[in-house]
Amino acid sequence: MRGNVNRWLLFGMLFLCVLNASDVYAWGKKKKNAKTETVAPEKSKYEVFLEAEGLRSVKGWFITVHRLGGKIYFEYPLKYMGWDLLIANTAAATSEPLLVNVGYKVKTPMHVRFVLEDSTVFMCERNTYVTYGEGEKHLEKAAENSFMDVKQQKMKVVTYNTDRSAVVFEVTEFFTEKNTRLSPIGGYFEGLPLVGELKKNLSSIGAIKAFDDNVSIEMKETYACALKYGETFIGLGDVTVNSVKSVLLLPEKKMKPRISDPRVGVFLTGKQEMSSERGAKYYSYANRWRLEPRNMEAWERGELVEPKKPIVYYLDNTFPEAWKKPLKEGVLRWNKAFEQIGFKNAVRVRDFPLDDPEFDPDNLKYSCIRYCPVGIENAMGPSWVDPATGEIVNASVIIYNDAVKLATQWMFVQTAQVDDSVRSGVLSGKRLEEALAYLVAHEIGHTLGLMHNMKASHAFPVDSLRSASFTRKYGTTPSIMDYARFNYVAQPGDEGVKLTPPEIGVYDEYVIKWLYSPVAGKKTVEEEAEVVREWVDEKAGDPMYRYGQQQILAVYDPGALSEDLGDDPIKAGDYGIKNLKYILPNVNTWVGNDEFSEYRMDLYFQIVNQYFGYIANVLHQVGGVDLQTVKEGVADERYRSLPREVQRNSMLWAIRELQGSGWLDEQELSKKRLSLKYSSLLRGVAGRMLFGRAPFVTFSSHLTEKPYTVKDYYDDIYTGIWVAVARGGKLTEGEKALQRLCVSMNLEKARGVMRQDGRALTGATESGMMTMSVDEVIESGLDGSGFVRRFRERLVEFEREYGSEFVTERLLLHNAIGVDPYGWQKRVNVEPIDESFAYIMDMFDKIRKLIEGRLRTANPSDRAHYQSILYQIKSLHRME
Repeated sequence: MRGNVNRWLLFGMLFLCVLNASDVYAWGKKKKNAKTETVAPEKSKYEVFLEAEGLRSVKGWFITVHRLGGKIYFEYPLKYMGWDLLIANTAAATSEPLLVNVGYKVKTPMHVRFVLEDSTVFMCERNTYVTYGEGEKHLEKAAENSFMDVKQQKMKVVTYNTDRSAVVFEVTEFFTEKNTRLSPIGGYFEGLPLVGELKKNLSSIGAIKAFDDNVSIEMKETYACALKYGETFIGLGDVTVNSVKSVLLLPEKKMKPRISDPRVGVFLTGKQEMSSERGAKYYSYANRWRLEPRNMEAWERGELVEPKKPIVYYLDNTFPEAWKKPLKEGVLRWNKAFEQIGFKNAVRVRDFPLDDPEFDPDNLKYSCIRYCPVGIENAMGPSWVDPATGEIVNASVIIYNDAVKLATQWMFVQTAQVDDSVRSGVLSGKRLEEALAYLVAHEIGHTLGLMHNMKASHAFPVDSLRSASFTRKYGTTPSIMDYARFNYVAQPGDEGVKLTPPEIGVYDEYVIKWLYSPVAGKKTVEEEAEVVREWVDEKAGDPMYRYGQQQILAVYDPGALSEDLGDDPIKAGDYGIKNLKYILPNVNTWVGNDEFSEYRMDLYFQIVNQYFGYIANVLHQVGGVDLQTVKEGVADERYRSLPREVQRNSMLWAIRELQGSGWLDEQELSKKRLSLKYSSLLRGVAGRMLFGRAPFVTFSSHLTEKPYTVKDYYDDIYTGIWVAVARGGKLTEGEKALQRLCVSMNLEKARGVMRQDGRALTGATESGMMTMSVDEVIESGLDGSGFVRRFRERLVEFEREYGSEFVTERLLLHNAIGVDPYGWQKRVNVEPIDESFAYIMDMFDKIRKLIEGRLRTANPSDRAHYQSILYQIKSLHRME
């Protein structure tokens, strides 16, 4: 019974509970006016983030960028995690354009991808250097394990968006801290590394933009800038820079790369291929734009078709109005080359759009031609690629204001003998348009992937440059990528001769075909390489299509020089010097409206510089070696020493020119500047080059059975320099100058050998530079960029501590700095076979005997000179 009672009690209690609940419900329904309490749903972390006070967001199809105070966040779609990106920095505004160029990316863009691991996002730098053959897929996993991406930045996840399709993480530190990879300060300036220390307390965030496949963040920063010289820093002061940091999403489908051929001069992306059969090999992809026919079937039928995505350049609206038309024309010249391979309107140029909110010239997405209003006589055309394939994704052309000044002066000193339209020293009309179009066409060539081809102009016989029919067809060179400027060979009376380079040379058209012509059929990368290699084979042996790399670290090949014309530098030099002797006396007459003679003095220095160029071109034949890249199995030689007589004639020709260079000292011009005579400066520079050729002669003689030997070289110095002593009579100023330099330079080398300290002639000496002070560099007109003048006080302070050698050996030898795309030819160490000391001593012995025999009968004004020579030579014996 008790159990039943308990069950009834329990049942009753449950009934009452249900009844009470029903009553409450009923009561709530009846009392409609009663106040109800509702609890708001808790906000998500993402919603709280979006409602933060002061948050500003910029939404794009790719990334949404949030800014909260001094912090920056990315809202990054998960579907793009692991995709390839390029992150770059472009200078948008600067307080010092000499050091920071507007529109330029001084640092190579970072090739990265974002990877999500748990609650952390890592930015990883891509490792795409190693590849494997298309038939060796089994190497894929091994390559992944051995060549991982490198983690560069760690960023904590803040939250996910509402549907968890994107993650929010902070990127402030990456964009605002001392990130040297995104610094606008860098590279080399005047031969020394330029460095900058960020002053974070003076930095701020500017405009933020987001588009369909990229975002950009503007930073306003101040850097303490300096040139680095060893462990010493030359302070250049503070520079404020507004820079745009872009993040660009690369296409998921990669461009099919094209394997390079060293016989074609293009920029490269280096690779290493792993093979279980052949072992590892190093190769490279050619850098090129992704240019694909819009209609492949029509292209295969031989029709002209437009590309799916043309190559578009945007022209800076700050250019002088008179420049814009020829600059556009120079860009579009390249369409002629693309039409020959079936592309219509492949290259296009547009003005900066003023009404397009998406356009940003500093964004990595846009390739622009920028104007830099600074007194630098230069232009440049760099490009940036997807390192996985070599696909060019962005390019810039920077044209400095004084590039036109340089072109004007070149036209004057090279063509004024036949073209009276350039004699005023100011370009206008047709001549200005020609100069600007050529200038930008050359730089556009670089952005299309073409390197300098310094061998091109050597293909033409010198006398052909005096032919109207030949020059109208070919201009001055087969390639505008050569540094072959204007026709200094043409003589007064050569009517109808073209004085400028071609619009596009035959070599340039050939390279565009090799780079960009599609290969029909579904071929592999290796199969395509075989096809395009045959195109090069077809032109092998034809000098019009020969490539000669720019010689940076050492100059061995006299056929691959800058600023030369034709295949015979002695004949070309004779023509050019004859023209300079005609132009020089007329400078004062032709160039007017120059109240203080400054511009006339600039032209005067250009004449001196042009004359030095003719002498240098000839001197490079002394110890010269003809170099070319040839395919295995081809009979052509890879290298060939220049014939003995060519080297000897070059040596004696240069000596005669230097001895007789007094014609440079035109009285009406030279008296306008307080400095050494330019003939003296020339002898100092060119003379050092003349007496520094021994290592090149040693090497060249080592390569042939009929050499021009080091003994021949020193015998010719003795014959050419000291014949005046044997002749008797008063020495000229030029003869004495070369004799003094001959003794001092060779004494320097001989003493180094006798001390056994290994010292020999320095690279600076062999390159033809001379020791000058900061002020002498300025006064002599050697400060082409204006850098030395701009920072004179700071450089003078440095000079007082370290000596004037710093200026000439470091600032003026900045062309010794270079990147190594094909492997620059470096200086060959000839020490194991160097016999120059023996022949120096032999030459000194002959000089001593000659002077001792002539001293008593010498002209009285020359005796002190002779005695000083004897004293220096005899000083060697005192060292023994």
